[in-house]
Amino acid sequence: MKKKVIDLALGALLIALSVSAHAQQTGKIFRIGFLDNGTASSIAVRLEAFRQELTKLGWIEGKNTAFEYRFAEGKTERLPELAADLVRLKVDLIVTTGDLQTSATKKATTAIPIVMANVADPVGFGLIASLARPGGNITGLSSLGTELNSKRLEVLKDAVPNLARVGLLRGDARSPQLKEIRPAALALKLQLEEIETQPDLKDLESAFQTAKQKRVDAIMTTTARRFFAGRKRIVELAGKHRLPAIYFDKAFVDEGGLMSYGADFDDQFRKAAHYVDKILKGAKPADLPVQQATKFEFVINLKAAKLIGLTIPVDLLAKGNKVIK
Repeated sequence: MKKKVIDLALGALLIALSVSAHAQQTGKIFRIGFLDNGTASSIAVRLEAFRQELTKLGWIEGKNTAFEYRFAEGKTERLPELAADLVRLKVDLIVTTGDLQTSATKKATTAIPIVMANVADPVGFGLIASLARPGGNITGLSSLGTELNSKRLEVLKDAVPNLARVGLLRGDARSPQLKEIRPAALALKLQLEEIETQPDLKDLESAFQTAKQKRVDAIMTTTARRFFAGRKRIVELAGKHRLPAIYFDKAFVDEGGLMSYGADFDDQFRKAAHYVDKILKGAKPADLPVQQATKFEFVINLKAAKLIGLTIPVDLLAKGNKVIK
């Protein structure tokens, strides 16, 4: 028994020292690139969750890792340039936070490993061959954003009495997400009014004016970093125009939004850290299956509901993971 205890203790010590030993053996500080479509402040909470998890795994910034951050600040046209910049720096790995960022990085390199922290539909966007066998240099997390759009429409219909017309803020009309949303709206007997919104979000006011002209009863957006980055303004405009809205991320509700239903993105970013850990220790992206989201959150803000004169049904409230009163 004593020998077993000693063996277990030695094993635990070896595991604890494995990352440090690995870094010492390679004689280098691993450089991690980070590419996001928004701003440093808009992704700060998620980035902190990612970095904290890396620290738990033994990767200490300034000791055995260094970060190179690139933010497009809502200007998606800059993503190819920023991705190319990270490639020129010869970073050891690049973490991306959405489909456009991942696509730009994929075009910039086929050699440097890429870890997706959050992509709605990586197969549909043509980023990987399959979830089980991603192939190439990309792996990471799928947030199931495309599939969950149908669920968000269902929740919106349950929340808003006599819902008939839904305004959908979207970007590219070729988005794979629309292949899921359009038939889902038909099945729910909802008229979907698609409103193209420019990536820089400067025309958000115009988009909401269009929504009112089309006499929509509620609003939702496609799952995209461009909308996440502009969440504060979107929530303000939804309140101003007294439009019920459901969002794909609880961060919208944190800004005063009505409801959100989607993956637990903090959890996604923590899991992304584990992919980084494995790859820096020698694993190949092609050998690491892409994980789909397993934790989901449904958040309801009764304060926001009161401001627009909406009463959330009791049975829907019972399904909420969090209800803000």
